[in-house]
Amino acid sequence: MSILVVGSVALDSVETPFGERERVLGGSATYFSTSASFFTDVNLVAVVGEDFPEEHTTFLASRNIDLTGLSRVPGKTFHWKGRYGYDLNEAQTLETHLNVFESFKPVIPPSYADADYLILANIDPELQMEVLNQVPNPKVVALDTMNFWISSKPEALKKVISRVDFLIINEGEARQLSGEANLVRAARAIIGMGVKNLIVKRGEYGVLMFNGHSVFAAPAFPLEEVFDPTGAGDTFAGGFMGYLANTGDVSEQGVRQAVIFGSVMASFNVEAFSLDRLKTLSYAEIESRYRSFKKMTHFQGVGEL
Repeated sequence: MSILVVGSVALDSVETPFGERERVLGGSATYFSTSASFFTDVNLVAVVGEDFPEEHTTFLASRNIDLTGLSRVPGKTFHWKGRYGYDLNEAQTLETHLNVFESFKPVIPPSYADADYLILANIDPELQMEVLNQVPNPKVVALDTMNFWISSKPEALKKVISRVDFLIINEGEARQLSGEANLVRAARAIIGMGVKNLIVKRGEYGVLMFNGHSVFAAPAFPLEEVFDPTGAGDTFAGGFMGYLANTGDVSEQGVRQAVIFGSVMASFNVEAFSLDRLKTLSYAEIESRYRSFKKMTHFQGVGEL
């Protein structure tokens, strides 16, 4: 089954202690789509400007990502510039130029409207609700957000949260959204908003998943080298939703399995700048790391790619 993703496609400039890159391919929908495309077909809805390099469009299309919903309009592409110190868990934003993304109004092509799997990437929650209203009967809906929307549009965000199956956010966002410092209490408060499952991304410390009656913890895969964590959370979400769409298994065991695959995909993403590692990644490498991850965590889930 295919996945519909609505979010940003961007040009990023990134500095880390290990190097820097200027105006490389980025954006939440880009990382998500590339990761998910290892498991299933992806339909992408986003906007870029006239300056968006054709080589990036060619790359996305080569991954069986349908670009019917990618609009190219007059103006410049969304550009983010950030810096990481040796604590790679948090980026310092140096510049944000929304450009054409500022007036982005997602319109779902008719061929996408019957999507079974939908990811609402990090955009205005009012736009996320508009997308939900254009997709009548999705089987699984996941949502990402950020501190800006939590503080500026909390009521709109809570309305859309109540209609989704998975909310995927980081620790700081979970605490901000819930008003609780303790993650367990924060999870209880967020589940009370109506979302069925909360997935908390914890960077190098892994992932916690809450669903109101159980908690599942998966560590991050231990790596000797991390070059650029940009997009790791979106890559995780792509692997997670891609696996669910591939198997159709949304049982608790299937969802836990999807968390492991999401973690595996994120571990590859941080090994190089931008999407460079995902561009060279093979199915064999994913399978090998998945088996290592499963052995490391003693995870007893069944199922392969």
